[in-house]
Amino acid sequence: MIALAVVLTLVPGASGWVRAAAQENTGGEQTAAEAAAPGQPELQTQSWALTDAKTGLYLAGKNPDERLPIASTTNVMVALVALDEGVDLDEEVVVPEEAERFVGFTYSNVGLIAGERVSVRDLLVASLVPSGTDAVYALAHHLGDGSVERFVEKMNAKASEMGLQNTHFEDPAGLDARGHYSSARDLATMTRAAMEYPVFADIVDMEEATIKTQSREIEVFNTNNLLYTYPEATGVKTGTSPEAGPSLVASAEEGGESYIAVVLDARNEQYRFEAAQVALGYGFDNFERRPLVREGKVYEEAPLPYRREESVGLAAEEEVLGIAGPGLEAERRITEKEPPPSARAGQEFGTIEVLVDRQSVGSSPLVTEKGYEEASLWQKIKYWISGLVERVSG
Repeated sequence: MIALAVVLTLVPGASGWVRAAAQENTGGEQTAAEAAAPGQPELQTQSWALTDAKTGLYLAGKNPDERLPIASTTNVMVALVALDEGVDLDEEVVVPEEAERFVGFTYSNVGLIAGERVSVRDLLVASLVPSGTDAVYALAHHLGDGSVERFVEKMNAKASEMGLQNTHFEDPAGLDARGHYSSARDLATMTRAAMEYPVFADIVDMEEATIKTQSREIEVFNTNNLLYTYPEATGVKTGTSPEAGPSLVASAEEGGESYIAVVLDARNEQYRFEAAQVALGYGFDNFERRPLVREGKVYEEAPLPYRREESVGLAAEEEVLGIAGPGLEAERRITEKEPPPSARAGQEFGTIEVLVDRQSVGSSPLVTEKGYEEASLWQKIKYWISGLVERVSG
């Protein structure tokens, strides 16, 4: 195998990609985007992060890896674990006393009563739309086979599986506890994974909903004000506690672009919505999804066997889209196969992979632009003779 890496950097205002160096990127540990992105907003929060929802790429923020209390944004992981397990959404759950004890004790609850029967789907709605602590505990008790602690172990196992090094859970609802924390970047990663489930995406986009027990209906309303004021908003989850302060995980989509913004410990309740909207707006205004590899374009020339100074163009078979914007560095990494004696047009010769800030965003096969025949005996003799002459003269 023959490998070639070409680094390309997007120059703001330029018409395209500019060749920066014909070598692999060997930058330091910190990627370009992990430094303060050029022109990024200054938000009055302890921590925040903006990520691309499609790739998970970190785009901008402040203290994105700081471990902080996260209040009921924890419920994102509760839903992710539940959905990963393939839980039956229509299955009925009997509300345990352990869940009812939060009614009247915590600010966020929906008033569930021990012994009531509620579907898993409605418990997810009650957990994600109004942050019902009683609903979260009912769901955790059910999915932990009668043990909330067992379910929390599942949450921590999932965090470890996802590589979330700055996340640990002590309870399923985000009640303040010394060992309960996450980071803005980790929360964005959890949210991106959860949004892959249509049921999660639908629930966190609800402005209001009705949950049902066997004997009554309960109206619930979303605490995420962005859903009422920001047309591009698509979710996700608020969180507030004495230790965590006002926090928010927000998502938005427009014109084929989608972003996740996480705001932790904002200066006040209302400002968390303003800060998240500013962060999302920065994403829409400064980043864009564009072809970083174009279908049919030749990206490399492969030498023909036994024919000096003859080659065949290798073209991308597919388009590769990636995000471009301030501070991001893209790299095209080409891997070629040894050329066979003969080839047909469109035969695969290798791959071209695109990385943005060292994270792979996609790849395409490289195929021959045209076919070629096996070298004739005379061409092989000529090739050997010229090689012999070069060695003698050298």
